[in-house]
Amino acid sequence: MLYRVIDAAELPSLVSAFMETYEVVAPVKRDQGYAFETIESPDDIELAYPTTMASPKKYFLPPEETLMSFDARTNSVTDFAAEITPRVIFGAHACDINAVNRLDLVFKDGRYPDPYYVARRNATLIVGISCMPSETCFCHLWGSDEARFGYDLFLQDIGGKYLVSISSVEAANILEAACNPRVATDEDRIEFRHATRRRQEAFNDAIPDIQDVAMLMDAFHKDPFWEELGGRCLSCTACSAVCPTCFCFDIQDTFDPSGEAGRRERVWDACTAPQFAQVAGGHNFRGDGRNRVRHRMYHKLNGFLANHDRMLCVGCGRCVAACPMHLEPLFMYQYASKNMLDELNDAHIMDCMECGACAYVCPARVHLTHMFKTGKQKLKDKMAADRAAAEAKKAAEEKKEAANK
Repeated sequence: MLYRVIDAAELPSLVSAFMETYEVVAPVKRDQGYAFETIESPDDIELAYPTTMASPKKYFLPPEETLMSFDARTNSVTDFAAEITPRVIFGAHACDINAVNRLDLVFKDGRYPDPYYVARRNATLIVGISCMPSETCFCHLWGSDEARFGYDLFLQDIGGKYLVSISSVEAANILEAACNPRVATDEDRIEFRHATRRRQEAFNDAIPDIQDVAMLMDAFHKDPFWEELGGRCLSCTACSAVCPTCFCFDIQDTFDPSGEAGRRERVWDACTAPQFAQVAGGHNFRGDGRNRVRHRMYHKLNGFLANHDRMLCVGCGRCVAACPMHLEPLFMYQYASKNMLDELNDAHIMDCMECGACAYVCPARVHLTHMFKTGKQKLKDKMAADRAAAEAKKAAEEKKEAANK
């Protein structure tokens, strides 16, 4: 691996150099947050961004794409040759680069490569950027907080300059032409270590370090927890829609109005959708939420690992942020343990049924239910004390008002 250092002021020149040959997609600010979009100017880019809700996955695996066209009259098929746009994904976080590496294992498989995915992947350069974790990030627990491969350039912010990791000749030539890269000094390496330490210390310490996840998925495969979690799942598929590694799809044939010709299309699908496992004849192999949610988790944390020697989840936390049910017991635990009662109330601790499911399956064996009971009692005591104080104040004011009469 080759390392060089460039000044932060040279970054616009690097982006402009890429724009001469490629379509550049980068994180930009939008009303609801940040999103990867095609930029018109280097000034559009926002590199100090929290995790985007949608990953760059769509530029490799579009939500909808035509695979072929056909003529029903002649029963002939024409392969669909999509126009491939040379593209640079600029500013991808390490977790998203690792997510693309997971997709490569599926769609660039040597036995059955997907020609549509491979064409887009080969036409795309990836420029990564270091980041600070969002509240829901846990990529460090899955080993996805660093990108060891799968990129062309990776920029590590070391304060007014970037330590650039170079892994492709094409990107190296553009970097050399657009900037004045220099060899990293001992001072640069020290700054890199400091930046790495700051990032590691910024992760949410309320998220426990989970060990032996794949084994636990087997051990608790029949646990009642899945019934409770599946009952709360709305089957909205939001988690799958934002996941950078979900790759399930459906194949649909769409006919022209005449019915004489049509297209075969691939569209994103989700294993949490009620109809996902339904087959001809109407039988549904995963007809309830329990089986669907369990299947998704099992595939992410166990099944993919068995086939590819790594979990499919990269710990980006998007599914947590996207879930409308906000299944986050760890934050309630943190607030209760630190007597952060106002935050605990905002986290809806009183809605907890104390069922014990979260504590039962917690691989870190955190005493969640006990802490929730304690936290609820503390909150009740505080609310009672606040009411008593308010009533006492009101009585004192009434007594004073009566005395003045």
